[in-house]
Amino acid sequence: MEIFLQPDTWIALLTLTFMEIVLGIDNIIFISIVAGRLPKDQQKKARIGGLSIALIMRILLLLSITWIIGLTEPVLEYMEFELSWKDIILVAGGIFLLVKSTLEIHQKVEGHEETTEVKSVNSFGYAILQIVMLDLVFSFDSILTAIGLTDLVLLMIIAITIAIIVMMIFAKAVSDFVNKHPTIQILALSFLILIGVMLLVEGLHYHVPKGYIYFSVFFSLAIEMLNMRFRRKKKETAEA
Repeated sequence: MEIFLQPDTWIALLTLTFMEIVLGIDNIIFISIVAGRLPKDQQKKARIGGLSIALIMRILLLLSITWIIGLTEPVLEYMEFELSWKDIILVAGGIFLLVKSTLEIHQKVEGHEETTEVKSVNSFGYAILQIVMLDLVFSFDSILTAIGLTDLVLLMIIAITIAIIVMMIFAKAVSDFVNKHPTIQILALSFLILIGVMLLVEGLHYHVPKGYIYFSVFFSLAIEMLNMRFRRKKKETAEA
């Protein structure tokens, strides 16, 4: 435990925790949308269950770092283009996000939400299955980022645990906010499409700086907040 007496250790831990929380935002958005389609009494279980599975997955992956590093080795090759298992997982996750988000937007725009919610296909088990599938992709992205920041597995586990706990605390607030405002739901789903495209191109070896993605996400959210405030003020003026 001597490493915790060194200032560099705490700086690395804070940096890694912050990065894990930022990388977990898209995870929370996806979980909020999927859980929001469940009955009220199951939504909390889906959110907590989804994030708990994410934590378990990431810790298990951290304890298998040698195996994870091996996933970056090419397994498919065509001419000079190579694909590793990591690339394949990112491409599959990107396609899943694109399809899922597009279908969700279509249902909301076409007004099929009420009939879809009644169907048994949107069961608790199906929601958890979707969350687990995306957790796997986001977990790989999270772990590879952690490996790039430090080589201390203990620090990675602590940082990821703290990040997941923070996400659990704020998951309900995020979920309630997203599900309460239809325009935010569409914006959140659009973010997921953007993230899906990013995962897809990353898997095809076209690097996209994540800073640009998150800047566009927060900028769009800030504009929508101004729009919401404007609509609320306009409504209050009309009622006065």
